[in-house]
Amino acid sequence: MARLRLVFMGTPDFACPTLRALIAAGHEIAAVYTQPPRAAGRGMKERRSPIHELAQAHGLKVRTPARLKDPEAQAEFAALATDAAIVVAYGLILPQAVLDAPRLGCFNLHASLLPRWRGAAPIQRAIMAGDSETGACIMQMDAGLDTGPVLARESCPIGPDDTAGSLHDKLAEIGAALMCETLVARAENRITPVPQPDSGITYADKISKHEARLDWTRRAAALDCQIRGLTPFPGAWCEIPRDGKPVRVKILAARPCAGTGAPGTALDARLTIACGAGALRIEQVQRAGKAPALAEDFLRGFPVPAGTVLP
Repeated sequence: MARLRLVFMGTPDFACPTLRALIAAGHEIAAVYTQPPRAAGRGMKERRSPIHELAQAHGLKVRTPARLKDPEAQAEFAALATDAAIVVAYGLILPQAVLDAPRLGCFNLHASLLPRWRGAAPIQRAIMAGDSETGACIMQMDAGLDTGPVLARESCPIGPDDTAGSLHDKLAEIGAALMCETLVARAENRITPVPQPDSGITYADKISKHEARLDWTRRAAALDCQIRGLTPFPGAWCEIPRDGKPVRVKILAARPCAGTGAPGTALDARLTIACGAGALRIEQVQRAGKAPALAEDFLRGFPVPAGTVLP
């Protein structure tokens, strides 16, 4: 198997399995590029990215430029003289000079079956749209937004219980193995990039907080997809009245079921809520500042009688 000299570019947990796989395969990692440390948590202390932590644990050189548009940063990148750059959820746009620097170019792992769900949030959007499958693609990068030709793809079913969190973990592992296989095949000229079709293009916009509130006039199946697509972050939520005041509750798990009634009405005392079509049985919740709780445990201290109307 070809042993390649690589630069790795990534930031979040999703990128970690690919970096681990490349190290285990024996490739030389000339440098790791990741986002700079940022203030986070209650104390707002600077926190290094998961890739930064992983790279340092393996004794790899880490670079954290705030941008790659400067000629000096581009010259420093080119001086690494790598065979390829591996990019997984890095978070910075790569200028053409960076794309052209590695001998074989830059390869990106994208968590969708391109051209469906180009963009920032492909995992969440696939679940929220009710897709029955998604997958991972290895793409030869160009200057566009996820528009480059595809070198390899592997599909993955989206099960009825999959959340953005569980699908994230599956696709991270699928993508790591696929990247290692594809990289060597490309280096040995055993694989040819295939241009993406002009049809079937959709965009996975970044998730915004206003999308997290549940609208009970929607179908129960659509609300189920919304909840799973927003779990674990930012989390779908609703308000439940108590003593005349609305209490915000995050919905961690629910299941569509039979039932009819005015949207938002509790059909029983077990958190079965009528929707625009069908009903939703809420199974796990979390109040602000509280630990997650099963619905039956939550209801012991926060009863929701039949007939209660959720706004």
